[in-house]
Amino acid sequence: MSFKITILGSSGALPAYGRHPTSQLIEIQNRYFLVDCGEGAQMQLMRLQANFHRINHIFISHLHGDHYLGLMGLIFTMHLQKRVNDLHLYSHRGLDEIITTQLRYSRSAPNFKIIFHLLEKGVKEVIYEDDVMTVETIPLSHKIRCSGFLFKEKVKLRRIDKTKLPQGLLIQQVAGLKLGRDVLDAEGNVIYSNESLTFPPRKSRSYAFCSDTVFDEGLVEQLKNVDLLYHEATFMTEEESKAKETKHSTAKQAATIALMAAVNRLLLGHFSARYKELNPILEEAKAIFANSALALEGEVFSIDEG
Repeated sequence: MSFKITILGSSGALPAYGRHPTSQLIEIQNRYFLVDCGEGAQMQLMRLQANFHRINHIFISHLHGDHYLGLMGLIFTMHLQKRVNDLHLYSHRGLDEIITTQLRYSRSAPNFKIIFHLLEKGVKEVIYEDDVMTVETIPLSHKIRCSGFLFKEKVKLRRIDKTKLPQGLLIQQVAGLKLGRDVLDAEGNVIYSNESLTFPPRKSRSYAFCSDTVFDEGLVEQLKNVDLLYHEATFMTEEESKAKETKHSTAKQAATIALMAAVNRLLLGHFSARYKELNPILEEAKAIFANSALALEGEVFSIDEG
């Protein structure tokens, strides 16, 4: 079952050197989500031949333009291509006003319903849930209200050992085995123990997206042991004072959070336009946390079930 993150944009406030503003496509078990939607996001989706009509939920971390200015264009394209499914938008206050104002003055009415979900400042909350996964907010410290997003699979079903499965079991008994139940007789006695007929469930995977934020050790608890962490790395350590002033992080600081949280892998992004070459940023992070990578346009990062 798939769990993939496709990088659509890796740049900071300005597009630079072929890098686009922040946006990522998340695919989890045939569910598709967009996280942030900077300028050019829909062009990147088209270039990568992604079917953006399968995206029903878009999460906007905050309302600085480099994280949402591509959203209106994407909405208009969805409208022109006759989308009918509801589109859910998650954001801090103000996005509904921005979108409805543009629709009003362009005298446009999408073919589909747009549903706005308001994020609360400084609160960890589950904002999306279905039968296989959840998405919860990660409170971040930036110049304006800002949230990251933690994508987590729920505990999966146990796997049937077909080589040991007895003949004649009822469908409901097999279903019960997947849920961790024993097979019982009419009197409630155990005929077959669950462990004798099943394998443990496959690993439940997780991905944390930490958009613009200062270095914040308070994030560590929520990020503990995630499989993949994206953390902004706008600057290098030589610009740490600039990072503090603008409420951003350095590559070293991002790597320090990854190390403290014992994550499996770190992705770096939101690179300042002052850096044409990004390898020095990567090397700065690797000196602290070896399993680091650059979140570059077109790169796909998959998380295996193990």
